[in-house]
Amino acid sequence: MLLKSLKLLNFRQFKGEQEILFATDDDKNVTVIMGENGSGKTTLAQAFSWCLYGDTDFDDKLMLNKIVEGQMLPDNESRVRVDLDLTHSGTDYTIIREQVYKKDLTGKIKASNTSFNISYKKDGQKEFLKPLEAEVRMKQILPKELSRYFFFDGERIGNMSKDVKKGRSQEFAQAVRGLLGLNAFISALEHLKPTSKYGVIGSYNESYDSSSNERIALYTRDIEEKQDNIRNIDSRLDEIETEVQLARDKCEELSLKLTMNAESEKLQKEKEKLKNTVDQTKQAKSSAIATLLKHFNTNASSYFAKSMIKDALESLSKADKLDKGIPDMHARTIEFLIKRGECVCGTKIEFGNDAYKELNNALAFIPPQSIGVSIGHFIKESELRTKSSTSLFDDISGQYALVRDYENRIDEQKNQIQLIEKKLIGKEEFATVQRDLMKYEKIIRNRQTERDELNRKKGALETSRDRLITERAELTLRDENNRKIEIYKAYAQYMYNEIDKAYKHNENLTREKLEKSINKIFKGIYKGGLSVTIDEKYNIQAFVEEFDGYNTDVETSTAQSISVIFAFISGIIKMARENSSATDAETKMLDSEPYPLVMDAPLSAFDKRRIKTVCDALPKIAEQVIIFIKDTDGELAEDNMGAKVGRRYLFDKKNEFETYLMTR
Repeated sequence: MLLKSLKLLNFRQFKGEQEILFATDDDKNVTVIMGENGSGKTTLAQAFSWCLYGDTDFDDKLMLNKIVEGQMLPDNESRVRVDLDLTHSGTDYTIIREQVYKKDLTGKIKASNTSFNISYKKDGQKEFLKPLEAEVRMKQILPKELSRYFFFDGERIGNMSKDVKKGRSQEFAQAVRGLLGLNAFISALEHLKPTSKYGVIGSYNESYDSSSNERIALYTRDIEEKQDNIRNIDSRLDEIETEVQLARDKCEELSLKLTMNAESEKLQKEKEKLKNTVDQTKQAKSSAIATLLKHFNTNASSYFAKSMIKDALESLSKADKLDKGIPDMHARTIEFLIKRGECVCGTKIEFGNDAYKELNNALAFIPPQSIGVSIGHFIKESELRTKSSTSLFDDISGQYALVRDYENRIDEQKNQIQLIEKKLIGKEEFATVQRDLMKYEKIIRNRQTERDELNRKKGALETSRDRLITERAELTLRDENNRKIEIYKAYAQYMYNEIDKAYKHNENLTREKLEKSINKIFKGIYKGGLSVTIDEKYNIQAFVEEFDGYNTDVETSTAQSISVIFAFISGIIKMARENSSATDAETKMLDSEPYPLVMDAPLSAFDKRRIKTVCDALPKIAEQVIIFIKDTDGELAEDNMGAKVGRRYLFDKKNEFETYLMTR
């Protein structure tokens, strides 16, 4: 996306109609707009946001120039308008937002609803989008949630650096994935998503013909009901994650206030140590319970059956014939020897002789005529089971004693924590802080308990839903129409799985590539032994590089943090630009658009050396750079990127309500 021009009509202190043309040349792609604080830099930056989204960060939402407002007569109207010309994906657009203000007979200014229009050129002719189409097209050009990564100021970039390191990353991760060209994958997955009733698979679920079996409709309704419950749980889990993170941030802030006080520092450390001990004791308790259950599950049946086994063994011992069987001998073996007339030892077996009689007597004690041998085996097994369960009572008693001991320790440790908290509350200057800390800690505990319960419910619902889906499939396969739907669903599910696989592959590669790109830019801006890593949610951590065996994350300074996020945004823009001009098949699958970088006072947090590095890197990384900058920093920027500056403007401030844009 290239910004071509911005026209203002009575927007805040920009009285009358004023226009600024942006540099769009490949070699001279930088526009510098200089002015002192209060001259209109922030207002001009906010004009982009108001034009594109109808929103600004101003406390005063009245956009009309104060001088124009003062000159209006009762019943007169004046307009505020911002026109933005840009090129996106090869199409030229003009985006216009306008608001009419009217002064009533009492002298009060009333604003009408803003009008929003988008026009574009097609075959040399200007075409206008309908109002609803305009909103949709704007989201396609640059969604509002992504805009803050390209239209930002020095303060905002500092806040962003905090956000991306604290796990507030759901919106952030989605934004980054979109910027890096993964939207096509995400849209396709959302279109096919099995759990969405508005997706392809969901539409198939609604198209079953239940005339052959009314239970199909009942199954479908029950499945959708459970899926709705799962969606509600997922939504609540997202809310809980946000609430827990905010509460943790507050706990971190409040704990810092407490530990800054010399008197409370020792108590606070003791409390933290006790909290860690409680966690360790809980883990030990869980381990003891697991061992107790293992003993019980392994030997309980034998232990409780000991009395019956004992009675059975006593009864079996009285049956003197039961142990006369010959191990591993079968009646067929005896019959074979009698028929052959000769024993394996060579003794002749003849009708009526002693060998004949003994072998016939043995038939009474071996299978299948007798279970003597089996009972013998039973006796041995019973004796083994009885011996193995002998220690069960002692084992259970020992582990139970451990569990009770751990519970007592936990209670004692919690009591000590409560005593420390009371002491901290007793310090008048920190009483409020401590009470607030306890409140947020309780919020975290409650939300974590709620989260665990919701996850249990979700698991049960998913199991029930999957069972119903299987049972419905069995019914739908019995007639031709529904069988086709099942086949279509199978195709859609296959497509979903393949796209999901490709998406995850590309997302991992993209994230790895982004991390390398960011580190290269970061090390160019911030000289030092630091590097950054990005996790799967696009949270950023700065790490000390290997130094005498030390390699861990660090608490970055303000300048370091701003350097990190600056490198992050620059890395995204660089990759988006590379993706848009890629020729290899895999990268061409990533549908991304290069975006401009519009910055209000971006250099204020850097020293002169880093300003030079940033000014050198920006024009190379971004396709277009627009900088609103104060005069002193502007001279440095001009010195370091003068060869890349294609347009120069100066704010000419007449008074607090009147500023004009002058070319330089």
